[in-house]
Amino acid sequence: MRVPILAGLISCLAVAGGSYLALRADPRNGLLAQAQAEGSVEVYGNADAKAVTPLIAAFQARHPALKVQYRVLESASVYRRFVDETDAGRPSADLVWSSAMDLQAKLINDGYAQSYASPERRAMPASAVWKDMGYGVTLEPVALVYNKRLIAPDQVPHTHQALEQLLTTRRAALAGRVTTYDPARSNLGYLYLTQDYATTRDTGALLRAIAATRPQLSATTAPMIDAVASGRAAIAYNVVGSYALERAHADPRLGVVFPQDYTIVASRVAFVARGARHPAAARLFLDFLLSRDGQSLLARAWLPPVRSDIPGLRLGPEQARPIRGGPQLFVNLDPVKRQRFLADWNAILAEGANKP
Repeated sequence: MRVPILAGLISCLAVAGGSYLALRADPRNGLLAQAQAEGSVEVYGNADAKAVTPLIAAFQARHPALKVQYRVLESASVYRRFVDETDAGRPSADLVWSSAMDLQAKLINDGYAQSYASPERRAMPASAVWKDMGYGVTLEPVALVYNKRLIAPDQVPHTHQALEQLLTTRRAALAGRVTTYDPARSNLGYLYLTQDYATTRDTGALLRAIAATRPQLSATTAPMIDAVASGRAAIAYNVVGSYALERAHADPRLGVVFPQDYTIVASRVAFVARGARHPAAARLFLDFLLSRDGQSLLARAWLPPVRSDIPGLRLGPEQARPIRGGPQLFVNLDPVKRQRFLADWNAILAEGANKP
């Protein structure tokens, strides 16, 4: 983190006259006084610490009496740890913030969240708020990442069908050089693939083309992008777009594509825990995440904001396929459905491995 830049951001925020400052002065329920009395807020999240450090620094600069404990966990670990601690009656997160939208929806549905009508919700799209409990904080498109040296400009696929054709026609050259999530180990990978299937029946053909290359499978995003950057892989499929853009900005070897036929758009969903030990501080921090100032800081950290009044990456309605919140999200978490899906996935991989 470059301190002069962060200091400048905090200085600008301190004199801003936005909606968040208006909230601080609003005596409706004494939220600020209650939060200060609590003294801290604990957040479980899977956004990189580097991305949220400026956000936390700005929040604490405004509220010196409040300490933010941010614990970075993999998305499935966020879910397991929070549930295990809560069910055992042990201290846990006050605010849960994760890109695993299906797991977040399940937690909310299972009664782990409390209702909070944030005053910032008026500036958000209606689809980003579920029952005044779950709040979509970002809009992050899912990308293809490719190595510019290994994929010529005229061969870069800009649709899912073009990717399938590339993998089919260049199968020998791309053998072992395609990477994607392993849905058995990655909740995000599982979520993205189920959304692919929900979007088009052609997903099966694309996955068979991927499987025929004997892909490198990963549990997290960073190894996929690293593999493409180094040339160990030529293409990564279904990568978190915000991370891909940040890496590509600093690494000229990387190219990023948001498929024109459709691009899945995910969101990092946050909620205040029903049993939060510091509920007022959690609400105050959530308000800041959703405020113009907080969203601007997220945008600078390559996390596209959900608010339309903040400049950021925007895909047109003909291209974007937002993952909708709500109970339909966790249908695929049913153990029988998940087992069947993974069995089909393993069968596709086995078929690809045996393809001459």
